[in-house]
Amino acid sequence: MADKITAVKGMNDILPAESAGWEWLEQQLRNLMAAYGYRNVRTPIVEPTALFVRGLGEVTDIVEKEMYSFEDRLNGEALTLRPENTAGVVRAVAEHAMLYDGGKRLYYMGPMFRHERPQRGRYRQFHQFGAEALGFAGPDVDAELIMMACDLWSRLGLTGVKLEINSLGQPAERLQHRQALIAYLSAHQDQLDEDARRRLHSNPLRILDTKNPAMQVLVNGAPRLMDHLGAESLAHFNGLKAILDANDVAYTINPRLVRGMDYYNLSVFEFVTDQLGSQGTVCAGGRYDGLIGQIGGKPAPAVGWALGMERILELLKSANLLPAPPVVDAYAVVATANAWPTVANVLRTLRAQGLNVLMHSAGPDGLGSMKSQFKKADGSGARYALVFGEDELAHGMVSVKPLRADPNGTPTVQRQLPIAESARWATELQA
Repeated sequence: MADKITAVKGMNDILPAESAGWEWLEQQLRNLMAAYGYRNVRTPIVEPTALFVRGLGEVTDIVEKEMYSFEDRLNGEALTLRPENTAGVVRAVAEHAMLYDGGKRLYYMGPMFRHERPQRGRYRQFHQFGAEALGFAGPDVDAELIMMACDLWSRLGLTGVKLEINSLGQPAERLQHRQALIAYLSAHQDQLDEDARRRLHSNPLRILDTKNPAMQVLVNGAPRLMDHLGAESLAHFNGLKAILDANDVAYTINPRLVRGMDYYNLSVFEFVTDQLGSQGTVCAGGRYDGLIGQIGGKPAPAVGWALGMERILELLKSANLLPAPPVVDAYAVVATANAWPTVANVLRTLRAQGLNVLMHSAGPDGLGSMKSQFKKADGSGARYALVFGEDELAHGMVSVKPLRADPNGTPTVQRQLPIAESARWATELQA
């Protein structure tokens, strides 16, 4: 026997018992996007490596450590499995000149790939849902996206998700802060860990986002970017806060919130929870006004967020908020293979009326006994067994056998129906 091939570590199968929850969450997200007027965009899973190096920043963890990159064997092109999708959406918007007639509100969903240590709610293939608003400069759209996420938590019934916000200002302001930060950290080099020393001159802002407990006192005393913001950046941040305050959106200003990609400016935000261990961020984003120009498009403002589907599903599962899988209305028990043409016709009629129906099919040992078929019918969770026995078929009838108690308390008794009246029975069942 050949060796069994298994999935790549950190890249998981989503089996039918779980996928119903995924489909339900995806539909909730689609409904939310429709309510806000956002439209779907779908971009390739594989993109040029340069898109992420240029867009995310060469010294980010994603580019340095986590990307799945390879060389195309046919033409030598450097390609990467997308580690996130904002850069891909921006590339598509720029490539197709989508902003020629004004701003666009878009959303996406799909798999992303990062080579990191798999842990709860964080896998090497993971799934993101994101909303992006491109071509809008005001804080009103930043607030719209934040309130959209708040609406999502309400729709899903999730509690305990808290909002943190910050402003990264503009590049010139960050440069002033960067110089002050390097001077401060250089004076305390003995307290820096290996990552911080490596980033000291390449990306010192990311040091503020360290998770190393030994460095918390040091970073808490570091110069604050907020103190270097100019009037326009402060006005944008104050405008965002004013809208959130007017709509009773609770938030905390976190001056150490910097995000992991270099393309952010002005507003940044995260929704966090303490219910997922160390992986506390469930949705995050911010403004990235320079990214479109950075990858070769006509410069335009933009803002967006992304959430991890696995993490949201973990929260829903732990709070017992996921709906039950869809119910099978009926299971067809078939006495003989000769009945299949008739049975298939009846079931097709029932499905056209909106019922979910399973038909018993032959296995390696044939159809099996009626007793074994009833056992499978009961195990399927179906509400009814449709019995196509030899006697029923001889008289043009089908027996309807209830398998579950009626939720309305109506007595459940087996009855026979003319096959020609199966559509009427389906209508009665849904009344």
